[in-house]
Amino acid sequence: MLIDYQKINIYQQDNLILRDVCFHADEGEFIYIIGKVGSGKSSLLKTIYCELDIDAEEDAKAEVLGRNLLALKRKEVPALRKEMGIIFQDFQLLHDRTVYNNLRFVLRATGWKDKAEIDQRIDEVLNDVGMTEKKNSLPHELSGGEQQRIAIARALLNHPKMIIADEPTGNLDPETAGNIVKLLKDITNTGTAVVMSTHNIPMLDKYPGIVYRCKDGVISDVTKEYNKLDLSEDEEN
Repeated sequence: MLIDYQKINIYQQDNLILRDVCFHADEGEFIYIIGKVGSGKSSLLKTIYCELDIDAEEDAKAEVLGRNLLALKRKEVPALRKEMGIIFQDFQLLHDRTVYNNLRFVLRATGWKDKAEIDQRIDEVLNDVGMTEKKNSLPHELSGGEQQRIAIARALLNHPKMIIADEPTGNLDPETAGNIVKLLKDITNTGTAVVMSTHNIPMLDKYPGIVYRCKDGVISDVTKEYNKLDLSEDEEN
């Protein structure tokens, strides 16, 4: 299991945001986290990549990619993050350098040294997201959807076991948003899990997945509410 949370509490400073959290993710799963602004979606994601600490009782469990987050040391966080890709709503590309140099910067920072291998990996991920021809473009020369595709390419660089996407379609028009969600859904076919927070509820019908809802300080699995069509088909067969 890639994520195994049992009975944990999530705080923002002294405010309890989510209580008694049970949340799981496994290889190849496509997981939505929905809920109103301030309901705890981003806070939950931040605990996964150790941007936010976890509070837990004695019988609680918090494991991500085989690490016990309750005992993880700060110096061990970079190695954990290297095994996952993180995508943000505002892309967070470096605006003073080209797409190629944005991706090269990440690879160099995570220990890649051989130029030929770096170039090959950059070409591979740009091909995966359909952006090969934009390799020498600067971020401001790209549309929002194109920048998000580059952000996804960046997340794929180190062959992640899991991608964490915080509102990745929040700044995009509906058609572009659909293309981004499809791309993320397709990535799960390689075995990489995707955990994505979203307000884009129509996407849950178009690209079904596991659905968790954050509401009133609690997170619940509400998949059956959004996969009714799939369930009725299964019952008929």
